[in-house]
Amino acid sequence: MTDRTHVLLWTDSTAAYLEAIKAAGLADRVTLDTLQRKEKPSAEQMTRTEALMAYTVPAGVLSAMPKLRWAQCMMAGVEAWMALPDLPENLVLTCARGTHAESMPEDIIGALFYVAKPYAAAVENQKQGKWVQTVAQPLTGKTLGILGLGAIGQNVARVAAALGMRVIGTRRRPEPMVYVAEVLPADRTPEVLAQSDFVLLLLPATAETDNFINAERLAMMKPGAWLLNFGRGHLIKDDDLVAAVKAKKIAGALLDVFRQEPLPAGHPFWSTEGIIVLPHIGGPHPQRDRFVARLFVENLGRFLDGKPLKEMVDRKAGY
Repeated sequence: MTDRTHVLLWTDSTAAYLEAIKAAGLADRVTLDTLQRKEKPSAEQMTRTEALMAYTVPAGVLSAMPKLRWAQCMMAGVEAWMALPDLPENLVLTCARGTHAESMPEDIIGALFYVAKPYAAAVENQKQGKWVQTVAQPLTGKTLGILGLGAIGQNVARVAAALGMRVIGTRRRPEPMVYVAEVLPADRTPEVLAQSDFVLLLLPATAETDNFINAERLAMMKPGAWLLNFGRGHLIKDDDLVAAVKAKKIAGALLDVFRQEPLPAGHPFWSTEGIIVLPHIGGPHPQRDRFVARLFVENLGRFLDGKPLKEMVDRKAGY
């Protein structure tokens, strides 16, 4: 076959993707190039590539790929792609939205238990040989507010509801959801903040969500509420959060994502009592390549057949 589609897999570990392409019966329809993330495509590779899979790409690469028609981002967030000065206007861009559905909800539920139960205090007391009985706070009957009810948020809602929690939240296009008591538009965020005992951030990174959680919105939360951020680091105005936690305007915050990662050593998040720093553990999964490969191969088949792709990025919305 001479009319194979040229596909570039620009990632360090390609085994899961190569296996998935073969298992889907697509190997005879494509010509594959593989490239490590630290490497740059050759002029010949850039000339012939029609479909690309990568985490991110540096400026100047996409505009040098005249045949490129589709790019699959290996992450759910596409802010780095959207910021490219040479992102082709007609390039079809898809993301890996939904591929964290197995791991991240578990990590978020774990975070809820961590801030509600006295496990951390018990571990510290054990180091000193101290027996200190503490009453664990129940999650049952508490309200979880989810800002960004996408695939992850809906899975979290399912588990939280099973624990007896009331779940409310916001979504760009509100519609009734199983396990969610109220689904509200973004302009009703203040209602979610006011009602919630735990506020979970799962919003995408866009110009509209930059510094979304600031002093004004933190003041809308209950004094005993916790803020959990598993979305994007730039959702929070850092100084405002530190000030709110120090002044006990909210109970505290558990953060898994940050504006700069790794979090700089001198950042006040490290030393502010009531703020818990996680080293971005929410997204990674030992089998994540397998999940992304499943989506990529389905899209590859659709691309080869001229069908609409899944998880397409809305350029206007920014995600």
